[in-house]
Amino acid sequence: MATKKKVGRWSGAKQSGDAAAGRSKADSDRKLQQQAESRRKNKPASSKNEAVQAGARRYPETPLPKQHLRKPGLESELKPRPMYRAPEYRGSGKLEDKVALITGGDSGIGRAVAVLYAREGADVAIVYLSEEEDAEETRKAVEAEGRRALLLPGDVTDASFCRRAVDATVREFGQLDILVNNAAFQQHVDSLEDLSEEQLDRTFKTNIYGYFHMAKAALPHLPQGSAIVNSGSVTGIEGSKNLLDYSATKGAIHAFTKSLAQNLLEKGIRVNCVAPGPVWTPLNPADVDAEKVSEFGGDVGMKRPAQPEEVAPAYVFLAAPSCSSYITGEVLPVLGGQSG
Repeated sequence: MATKKKVGRWSGAKQSGDAAAGRSKADSDRKLQQQAESRRKNKPASSKNEAVQAGARRYPETPLPKQHLRKPGLESELKPRPMYRAPEYRGSGKLEDKVALITGGDSGIGRAVAVLYAREGADVAIVYLSEEEDAEETRKAVEAEGRRALLLPGDVTDASFCRRAVDATVREFGQLDILVNNAAFQQHVDSLEDLSEEQLDRTFKTNIYGYFHMAKAALPHLPQGSAIVNSGSVTGIEGSKNLLDYSATKGAIHAFTKSLAQNLLEKGIRVNCVAPGPVWTPLNPADVDAEKVSEFGGDVGMKRPAQPEEVAPAYVFLAAPSCSSYITGEVLPVLGGQSG
């Protein structure tokens, strides 16, 4: 019967030298540990919870005033007012003499995009539900940039309205070069059981059917070199437990963007998407309660929501042939950094 050999310590000529090297390494590791712990103890109070300000001017930080708006939400009632004028942005004719149609263009991201498109030389048609006061402010802002604005109130869930809106734009301006699908409906729910079929239908009809209707209506008028820019969302990338339907539509928008880009490639029409993180617009204050509005945007890397003027340049980039002629089918995240 075979017998097991006992295994003891390794012995040999180099044993003592290697053991000494091991003890020296352990001592060195402990020294580095002590130095790191000492630095942590002596470090000034952390500023990691402070909002990051990396722009040309200072932006509002979380916590924001507690408030709740009645849908669809008036920007004129939001405090602080969303910042959309982008005074440090200098236009350079990137969209000279082009015509853009923007849904949800009366406020929020849509308004900021309308202003920058006008600053780059485009005339702008603005589709909105019924927020006349907001739409009028956007019209004046576009005209202040030296361009023309057309206001088109209506419902993008209605395919016939979408056709009428496109026809009115072409009739007024003589052409259509850029479509920005931006209109959205959002309503938080605590659980799947709380999500009604009526809300599910409303969210999909607005957020994805509306994009489909507008793109289909615009397509016969879009020339080679034109662009479609869709508004996606971080929720379409990462999901959101209380935005089950909204997140699903935003994921659908991302997929629709990529598919339509492939479909229209041979026509020379580019299709891309901007996927913002939290942005200070009427959308969320017209959805969640006042307490949650106060903390809106505080969970991203920059510890604050974006202002519309911080997101709008991405829409210029994706619309302008001089900037993005080789880019199509992309989803561009503008998320405010990752929390670490």
